[in-house]
Amino acid sequence: MADDEGHPEVGEIELGRVLSALADPLRRRVVRELAAEPDGTARTCSSFELPVSKATVTHHFRALREAGLVRQVDRGNSRMATLRRADIEQRFPGLLTILTDEPEA
Repeated sequence: MADDEGHPEVGEIELGRVLSALADPLRRRVVRELAAEPDGTARTCSSFELPVSKATVTHHFRALREAGLVRQVDRGNSRMATLRRADIEQRFPGLLTILTDEPEA
């Protein structure tokens, strides 16, 4: 069962939801950037400088969180996002490698 913030448990991470979240190029960009960082790196949502409104950024991160790709925690007046690298690799081995090997559009 997902926690209060909408993070699913590892066993609840579904391929369909993950693929749906990754269908959007901006969300893939976020995952690729986090995957390029050292494990455990937390970044604010605004640090990705997505070319969309704040409300749309919130929507994108909710989709990533609810799919199980990122974990978000509140830090004062911002939210920090961390890639759920180990959880993703456990559920879908090699998926992050495919994403990081994909050429940017």
